[in-house]
Amino acid sequence: MVEPLTSAQVYQACPEEAFAFEVTSELESLDLLAGHERAREALAFGTAIRSDGFNLFVLGQPGHGKHNLVGRYLTERSSQDASPPDWCYLYNFEDPSVPLYLQLPAGLGRQLRRDIESLVEELRGAIPAVFESDEYQNRLQELKQAMGERQRDAVEAVRREAREQGVLLLSTPNGFTFAPADGDSDKMLSPKEYEKLPEEERERIEHTVEILQRKLTQAIRRMPKLAKELRDQVQQLNEEVLQTAIGAPLSELEERYQHEEGVIAHLTAIREAILQHADSFINEEAEIPPEAIFSRCYLNLLVDNADTEGAPVIYQDLPGHQHLVGRIEHHVHNGTLLTDFSLIRAGALHRANGGYLVLDIRGLLTQPGAWETLKRVLRAGEIRTESLEQAYGLISTVSLEPQPIPLDIKVVLLGERLLYYLLCEHDPEFLELFKVQVDLEDELERSDESLALYARMIATLAREAALAPLDRSGVAATIERASRLADDQKRLTARHRDLHDLLMEADHWASVAGSSVIRREDIEKAVAQQLWRAGRIRERSHEQITRGSVMIATQGRVVGQVNGLSVLALGDFAFGQPTRITATARPGSGQVVDIEREARLGGRIHSKAVMILSRYLAGRYAAESPLSLSASLAFEQSYGGIEGDSASVAEVCALVSAIARVGLDQAFAVTGSIDQHGEVQAVGGVNEKIEGFFDVCVARGELEGQAVILPATNVEHLMLKREVREAMEGGRFRIFAVRHVDEALTLLTGETLGEADEAGSFPAESLNGRVQARLARFQEVVKAASGNGDEQAAEGGEEGGDDA
Repeated sequence: MVEPLTSAQVYQACPEEAFAFEVTSELESLDLLAGHERAREALAFGTAIRSDGFNLFVLGQPGHGKHNLVGRYLTERSSQDASPPDWCYLYNFEDPSVPLYLQLPAGLGRQLRRDIESLVEELRGAIPAVFESDEYQNRLQELKQAMGERQRDAVEAVRREAREQGVLLLSTPNGFTFAPADGDSDKMLSPKEYEKLPEEERERIEHTVEILQRKLTQAIRRMPKLAKELRDQVQQLNEEVLQTAIGAPLSELEERYQHEEGVIAHLTAIREAILQHADSFINEEAEIPPEAIFSRCYLNLLVDNADTEGAPVIYQDLPGHQHLVGRIEHHVHNGTLLTDFSLIRAGALHRANGGYLVLDIRGLLTQPGAWETLKRVLRAGEIRTESLEQAYGLISTVSLEPQPIPLDIKVVLLGERLLYYLLCEHDPEFLELFKVQVDLEDELERSDESLALYARMIATLAREAALAPLDRSGVAATIERASRLADDQKRLTARHRDLHDLLMEADHWASVAGSSVIRREDIEKAVAQQLWRAGRIRERSHEQITRGSVMIATQGRVVGQVNGLSVLALGDFAFGQPTRITATARPGSGQVVDIEREARLGGRIHSKAVMILSRYLAGRYAAESPLSLSASLAFEQSYGGIEGDSASVAEVCALVSAIARVGLDQAFAVTGSIDQHGEVQAVGGVNEKIEGFFDVCVARGELEGQAVILPATNVEHLMLKREVREAMEGGRFRIFAVRHVDEALTLLTGETLGEADEAGSFPAESLNGRVQARLARFQEVVKAASGNGDEQAAEGGEEGGDDA
């Protein structure tokens, strides 16, 4: 006979004497990655290797505290790295639509920005001053006066030559004209007197005028050239004067930044731009105002790493497209959106360049275009700042196209295992870009050696949250709760969030009680309060059983009926609830009807379990003959989906009871799955299942030896609450661990099963013999029914022949 488990077997207590401290404030802090050796080595490898594609994906269940664990490690690791450079954007004087990036040593960008701002401020006052100086005005007047004299001399030369030829050069409103002179006077000869001249004289005068006209034309045509010479001279003068204003400040900066080629190139471009637009500083109506020229000199310091110690570790909580690659802002001017290089803003990739970028994969996948953007950036090895519309060619408006910035970064993705394996399956580029898998442990080993480390971890969590220290009883209670959260006596949960929340609540209850340390009673009260807050639906569900709305028998014997155990999960809270499982048996063709499956309420795993148990019955009781059985199984008063195989032991017992017409003890509840040989296999949620049945029995006031049957391989998973253990010690509640379905049948029926002989037959008086005998009768009934059907078919055929 199977003996019930003892209370010591269903709960692994943590001995307080195992700790050498009084309160956790005596313990040193512990690296929270302790126990995650596989993950630690993967992090060390992934952060050390610099080859392309070796980015990291940290896998772990929700509640691991992945952000804290990874962030802490990366911060420590990055402190050993060199600080990355500053990144700036400059105005491109050759193509303003393509701003140029500038890479500077860390801290130099801030200094250069100040220097250029000082330079512009100095030039803003110095340039107008030199153009307003008396020296400049005098030299400009001299140039204009000299050019005016040259223009007058060219006309006067033609005038003198004409006078020598007896011709006058006269100025008119419409220009110049020639006329014959009246002798040696400066008076023009009248037309009548001109007509009286000899024909030879008139021809001479006309010929002379033609020659002079050509010379005058040549002189006038030289006027624009002289004007251009004047402009060139003025431009040269302006540049010469500008050089006196900008030469010294620019030369000082060029000397200061002589080792930075990009800075020297920008200063050279500033010098050329100012000299080229000298007119803008003189003419108030110039096309480009001085401020527009000065604005092109400034520096857009995109990323300032002056205060960065080591490599940056950036966590982007909203990893949208623009939050990753940056954005180009606009401002409104006269109803028009305008932008320039100074409105380029950095993204997370810019800020993390040269260091580590930490992203949550779920957030990344839910942001439009963000996942493709990240992959494109990692493939290209450069950051291209553009809007999502530009990236996909959805707009054609003119905008900036900043020069892409080279990328040197380690991207660390945080996510669940499901998302990791889905990406491996459905995105062929994923493993090319994220080659390092960092898999965190879900649970840690519980041993005498690990208890001290776990105590230090608890002390670290309490210290970082600024909580009261725990005494030894509080640490022991926390470790016991960690085993319950892991559903394993030999394991401890690695979910830091659950432990952190538990300690926070326990600290509250300790302060309410006026205690300066967190004790066992504070931990236990915190656990009880957590269950109380989440237990409304559990109480209502159990209330329906107590009031009889949901029928569950916990006393007596019933044929073809057994109490199964199920688990209902609501968020992060799960509770157990008994379910009535019934079975019927009659002669048939060997079919076990799963009513849940037929009603489309049963899942695939449950359907598989029913098929396995039907094959077990056939192999056990009808190994050498057909199984002439038509049976059905149902979960009574179940109105939702049924999934899992943990009810297959209970279903086999119900079917055997229905076939043999033997009652099953309703004081038992059963959980466990079976294979085709009847071996009982482990299932999940055993703690919740047992406690759920226990609570129902207590609520009905019938705690008089009720029991739960579970797989023997689940014993080490038991961490049952105190009330259950106390009832077990008083003999009012029992738990049996079985390895074969025969053991469960023995407990439920109280009868001897019997052993099969070489022919496969069981003793007639045994339970198995009665099952075998009834199945044989089923077979005879089926054969008789089949024979009668054949004779009737033959008679029908003869009558049909006579009629024909």
